[in-house]
Amino acid sequence: AYEQGHITALEARALGIYITFAPVMDVNNNPNNPIINFRSYSDNPETVAKYGTAFIKGIQENGLIACAKHFPGHGNTDTDSHTSLPTIEGSQEELDVLELYPFKQAVQSGVKMVMVGHIALPGLDDSGAPASHSSIITTGLLREKMGFDGIIITDGMEMGGLTQTAWAGESAVRAVEAGVDILLLPMDVNHTINSIEEAVQEGRISEE
Repeated sequence: AYEQGHITALEARALGIYITFAPVMDVNNNPNNPIINFRSYSDNPETVAKYGTAFIKGIQENGLIACAKHFPGHGNTDTDSHTSLPTIEGSQEELDVLELYPFKQAVQSGVKMVMVGHIALPGLDDSGAPASHSSIITTGLLREKMGFDGIIITDGMEMGGLTQTAWAGESAVRAVEAGVDILLLPMDVNHTINSIEEAVQEGRISEE
């Protein structure tokens, strides 16, 4: 896994690419998962953490930024967030030892970017909001409790897991309010920029 990261970094940098949206740190503990399945290292959180952190080191020790995804864990669902919003059940304590474990290890290994998924986790935020719209998950858990001080990016903003609940402009504003730094693949770039600017002018989002 380290060598894979090493080679990926060298080949990407040769093309002028400095970020990879990898590794997948999801634990594939649901055999009916239609989107993570073989993208995951394992159905065991310790195995995922072991291989994922090795890949991160191989990437970042060779000049590329790694991105652990899809926080806080997309493995235990049979729903594809590209089409609709998955809900992952479990208490905070259960999620801590399974879904969250590889991400904690990624943060401790110094990963520079984390991708927040469009996944509802009532055990972490009982509002039912997607993690990418949840300040409780994105800021409270990832930033404050886990101590991540790198870049937070959303999963694709055009995905069904978000568009079912909020359209492009409002969806982008909610993600920024939650604490993300980068909006990936907004459906309408100009509309997204205008919506964020309006939210700043109205005082909904601070200029800072």
